[in-house]
Amino acid sequence: MPALPRPASGPGSRYTARAATSRSRPSRHPDIAALAHRLTPRDLWLTRMLHEHRVLTTHQITRLAYPSLRSAQRRLRILHNHTVLDSFRPLMQTGSAPEHYTLGPAGAALLAAQAGLDTNALGWRPTHTGRIAYSPSLGHDLGVNELLTHLAAHTTPTTNLPLWLSEHSAARRWGDIVRPDAYAHYRDGDRLLPFFLEYDTGSQPLARVEAKLTGYAAFTTATNTRPALLIHTRTQSRDQALRQRLAATARELGLNVATSSAGFTTTEPWGPWWTPLHPGARRTTLATLTTYWPTLTPASGLEPTDADTPLTLPAPPLPPVTPSRGGT
Repeated sequence: MPALPRPASGPGSRYTARAATSRSRPSRHPDIAALAHRLTPRDLWLTRMLHEHRVLTTHQITRLAYPSLRSAQRRLRILHNHTVLDSFRPLMQTGSAPEHYTLGPAGAALLAAQAGLDTNALGWRPTHTGRIAYSPSLGHDLGVNELLTHLAAHTTPTTNLPLWLSEHSAARRWGDIVRPDAYAHYRDGDRLLPFFLEYDTGSQPLARVEAKLTGYAAFTTATNTRPALLIHTRTQSRDQALRQRLAATARELGLNVATSSAGFTTTEPWGPWWTPLHPGARRTTLATLTTYWPTLTPASGLEPTDADTPLTLPAPPLPPVTPSRGGT
């Protein structure tokens, strides 16, 4: 079995290559019709989010959708017992991991029914959770989701994250040109930062990261749109090495690139931690990056088409604002 990645810090930093533990529940065939009166709009939103982003921890889900960890744990346990969600907890070198939630059999059947599809067409299999639990990219995927859930949850009267596409959704739209780890829009007042995200764990040679810039330049040329490119790295030393390697190439290709590292963005990735690839540039906030790059525009291919289904359209980063049944 391939070893799980181990970033120096953050989600996935202490995972071992041993078996993940899973929580037991009654074994029964999912009856989605019987769930009709039990599931809230927030529950349905969560199934879409897990279909889109594959795996979210209890803390990430709480951040997005619940007022407290206790209320989240209570509701997630109910959804797990009804097989709407599945879950596992990777073993760690020290301490214990939070519960990691994935789409369960009833949740997959529900989404397929809503889209008029067979469950197999959804891409869900009984081995779905196991494949995620033992995936070599688990730490990477959790790191991407950690960064974006912090951004999505940081809502004020002037700031929000109105759009967040997963790696899978981005590949569906632009995979013949670029394959970012995520694509999102960050808004602060009248300033919009559309950006591709490259979440660098340090496992790839610098030359391979540099080679990706050619694809982003080709995307700009082919679509006549100009999203920013944010590269999040694992450590400050890796950040510095990337900046030295990428600065000239980014300038030659006319790309708008900024970098940061996990040492700064752990809990407030919107803050003054991002440094544009400009000579003498200093760290600044996501919103202020738009003043460096006044020609930014959102990526093409975001408008719904006749080929889209409810499952190919992006899930809203936050749940609908409606009362929940039972106060949870």
